[in-house]
Amino acid sequence: MIIGIPKEIKNHEYRVGMTPAGVRELVTIGHSVLVQKNAGTAIGLTDQHYSAAGAHIIDTAAQVFAKAQLIIKVKEPQPNECKMLKPGQIIFTYLHLAPDPEQTKLLLASDAIAIAYETVTDSHGTLPLLAPMSEVAGRMAIQAGAHCLEKAQGGMGTLLGGVPGVAPANVMIIGGGVVGINAARMALGLGANVTILDRSLPRLRELDAQYGPALKTLYSNTQTLEASLLEADLVIGAVLIPGAAAPKLVTWEHLKMMKKGAVLVDVAIDQGGCFASSHATTHQDPTYIEEDIVHYCVANMPGAVARTATFALTNATLPYILNLANKGLQTALREDPHLRNGLNIHRGKVTLAAVAQSLGYEYVNAKDI
Repeated sequence: MIIGIPKEIKNHEYRVGMTPAGVRELVTIGHSVLVQKNAGTAIGLTDQHYSAAGAHIIDTAAQVFAKAQLIIKVKEPQPNECKMLKPGQIIFTYLHLAPDPEQTKLLLASDAIAIAYETVTDSHGTLPLLAPMSEVAGRMAIQAGAHCLEKAQGGMGTLLGGVPGVAPANVMIIGGGVVGINAARMALGLGANVTILDRSLPRLRELDAQYGPALKTLYSNTQTLEASLLEADLVIGAVLIPGAAAPKLVTWEHLKMMKKGAVLVDVAIDQGGCFASSHATTHQDPTYIEEDIVHYCVANMPGAVARTATFALTNATLPYILNLANKGLQTALREDPHLRNGLNIHRGKVTLAAVAQSLGYEYVNAKDI
C-alpha cells in the first residue's frame, strides 16, 4: 500500500503523523511511504531521518494526496485538505466530527473513507488512540492552568502549590478518565488541593485506592458541581462522550458564582467543550476572559509538546496502520471490530451513530457496508 504523511497545517501544529521508526516498520514489509518535505523538521525529525528510514520525500501536500491510498495525519483535515481527498481514499487521523458540521460536510462530499483515532476501541472498552494524547493534554492542562493563574495572565495571582504558611490553590477536575487522572497526578505533584468529580463510582473507588486521602473524590451532581466551583481556583474540563459533543456542565450562571481571576482549562474543546462559555483558541492566542474568569481552550493542546506527542501517538497508531496496510480496508475492518468502531464516514455515508445524531445525518451501520 502507498501511505502518505502530509505536513500538518493547523495553527501552531508541529506534530507529524508518523515517526521515522514507524516509517521503517512499514517499508521493511514492502509498503511505500510518502512524506511531505519538512513534515517533521520543527520537532527535529528531518527529511534525512525519513529518507534513511526508507520514505520518499515529496515536495507538496497535493502530490502526497494525489498518490497515496492511505493518508495518515494528526489533526482533522482542513478544508483545502478535504478537497484534495479522492473517492475511496482512506484518511486516518483525529476527526472530532460531532461539533464540526463543515468538516463532516466536506468529508461526505469527498467520497473518501474517514477513520477517526478517537473512536477506535479496544477489548477493555477504552480508546487506545485517544489515550496518549489525553495523557499529554491532562498533564499540560495543569501547566497551562498554573501559568494562567499568574496575575500577568489575567489570573488571581495564586501559586498552585502555595508556600509554607500560605495555602495552595484548589484544583477541580470534572471527569475521572485519562485526562482527569493525569491532570490530578500533576496537580498533586505540585502540592495543590485536588478534587475530582465523576459519575462512575467504580472509577472514584479506583482513584481513592490509588491516591488515598491526598485526592478528594466526589460523585458529580448539580450540588457537588456548584459547591466545588465556588471554592475552585483552577477548573479542568475533562469530560468525554466518545464521538459525541461534550455536555455543557458549567453554565454562564456558574461563572458568576466563581472567584474572580479563577481559571478554566477546557480539554474537551475538540468535542465542542464542556463549559458553556468555551470557544476554541490557538497556541498563538490561547486565552480570553469572560465574567472575570480566564478561559484556556486551545484545540490542539498536545501540539505544544509536539515531539513527545508525536512519538506517543505513533506508538499507539502504528499497529492499526500496519493492519490496514497489510490486510486492506475491507478485511481489516471486517476482522477487527475495534478498528471498525473508528470508521466515521464511508463514501458519502455517516457510519458513527453519535456523529449522525449530533449533526442530523442518516446513520448507516459500518457492518452493512
